[in-house]
Amino acid sequence: MSWLDLSPVDALRRNHAVEHATMHILARRHPYLNAVARTDLDGFNVYGQVDTKTLADTAAEALGRLQNGESDLAVHPRCGTNLAVSGLLAGVGTFVAMGRSKPRLSRLPSFILAATIAVLVAQPLGLIVQKHITTSPHVEGLAIKQVTRREIAGLIVHKVELEQAC
Repeated sequence: MSWLDLSPVDALRRNHAVEHATMHILARRHPYLNAVARTDLDGFNVYGQVDTKTLADTAAEALGRLQNGESDLAVHPRCGTNLAVSGLLAGVGTFVAMGRSKPRLSRLPSFILAATIAVLVAQPLGLIVQKHITTSPHVEGLAIKQVTRREIAGLIVHKVELEQAC
C-alpha cells in the first residue's frame, strides 16, 4: 500500500479532484467569476461571489462527471500545486546555479536563467504532479453532504462538504 492510499491522504486527493472539477465547470459557465477554492479533509471551500444554488448544482455535476470517467476535470491549470512545483524547482535551480566560485552579483544572470528554466519545466510537471499525486479522480461512492454559505469580513465563503456514501 502506498502512502497515497492512506485514508486522510486519499480523502484529500479525492476532494481536491472534485474541487477542481467544480471550478472547471464554474469557470466555463461564468468566465469572469473571481473565485478561488481550497480543499480540506471533509470537502472544500469556495471563496468569492458565487450563488449557493449554482455552486451546489455545479459541484453535483462535477462529482457526477468524475464518477462517469471525466478524469481530466481533476487537474486544473491554476492549482496551487503548480505554484509549489514552480517555487521548488526555481529554488533548487537557483541554489545549484549559485555554486561557490564567483561573487554572487556576477552570477545573477545564471540565477535568472536557472529560475526561468525551472518555471518553464514546472508548468507541465505541475500538471503531472496533480494527476498522479495531489488529486485522485476515483470518487466512486463519494457524495455531497451539504453546501453552506457564510460571510467572513465581507468575503463570501461556501463550504462544500463531501462524504463517503454507504
